[in-house]
Amino acid sequence: MAFPLRFLVLALPNTNWTELVRRYQHVESAGYDIAATADHFVDWTNPPAPWFELWTHTAALAALTSRVRIATLVAQIPLRSPAMFARSALALDHISGGRFEAGLGIGLPIDPSYAMIGLDNWTPKERVDRFSEYVEIVDRMLSNEVTSYAGEYDRIENAYMNPRPVQQPRPPLLIAAMGKRMLRIAARQADIWNSLSFAPEFEQQLAETAERVAIVDRACERAGRDPATLRRSYLMFDPKARASGGAFAYYESPERFREMAERVIALGVTDIGLYYPALPEQHEVFDRIGREIIPELKARHG
Repeated sequence: MAFPLRFLVLALPNTNWTELVRRYQHVESAGYDIAATADHFVDWTNPPAPWFELWTHTAALAALTSRVRIATLVAQIPLRSPAMFARSALALDHISGGRFEAGLGIGLPIDPSYAMIGLDNWTPKERVDRFSEYVEIVDRMLSNEVTSYAGEYDRIENAYMNPRPVQQPRPPLLIAAMGKRMLRIAARQADIWNSLSFAPEFEQQLAETAERVAIVDRACERAGRDPATLRRSYLMFDPKARASGGAFAYYESPERFREMAERVIALGVTDIGLYYPALPEQHEVFDRIGREIIPELKARHG
């Protein structure tokens, strides 16, 4: 199965509402395919800073856009039950007119949100232990009108889901995975596998991602799944951006982005993710990437 190339922009909700709306509408008008947001109670790197809750602000942004797909990148499973996640995803699917992609991950144990709002801060092992069951419940509830499930961690009984999703059989499920156990879960249960690398240099990031791609491919084959049926999403992280005042390397020029994107595509990545440019002086390159480079890359890679 050959998936068309897509380009995603992660626009964090760390600003005022007027600016956040402008960012999403900018992503749409610039020609990108997906606008995504993160899930925390506060900005975990700077808790006093502005931050909007995932579902409320994403629903409003879905209603204020018309073409770009809307994604959670990613919702943290400790923050809500799987049944409530499924119900919220169903609402977003309708509000967006079938443009929603439901992204899930284990979250960050170092996130101060858990203590702030009185939730248990599960260990990394417990988060992974719970994850597959959580995804299975979400999958079943979005795919069926009535669902019952009794698992080790979660239980639902005759849970109704109406209206049915706009997207059939359900909105796509994205799983963020970097560790080996999570990569195996993504291979079995995801429609889209998302990853990123925190390695300090781009070459190291590519090497790490290539290793993960190989693990996922083997896990798909062991699970009896054709690896080509799994979309691969990669968020391009720049570890030097914070020290440089927010300047992302891939926004240095359209040519620099094209060069880096080609290297990522060569790994088998189908969805390339960028951070929304933090510096106004990089907006021109952001626009040129959407207007010039993205159509070129899509034409070249089918």
